[in-house]
Amino acid sequence: MQSRPQRLGGHVRAELCALLGRSVRDPALRFVTVTRVEMTRDLQQARVYYTARSGTVLGDTARGLRRAAPFLRGQLGRRLQVRHVPSLTFVYDEALEREQRIAQVLDELQ
Repeated sequence: MQSRPQRLGGHVRAELCALLGRSVRDPALRFVTVTRVEMTRDLQQARVYYTARSGTVLGDTARGLRRAAPFLRGQLGRRLQVRHVPSLTFVYDEALEREQRIAQVLDELQ
């Protein structure tokens, strides 16, 4: 059974994916994928992990997400049934790159 922060994190992730795909018009955010959302226990803060398609400038993407955060938070407030909308902190997810490096090293060992 999932805890409430995990359930809300899943809802926030789904809504952010939909918003980034349809509502945000910033070209720097066109190829952003939200990989996971971690909520604090008090549900006041959400750490949003994201990746971007290779070839995109990560600095531009990070700035675009910081600029879009108030808009995204407002849209989440309209879509989610929560008393307080969590503040959003965006963190680049390096897990995929790490997995690729590990796979490459294992291939080289064989």
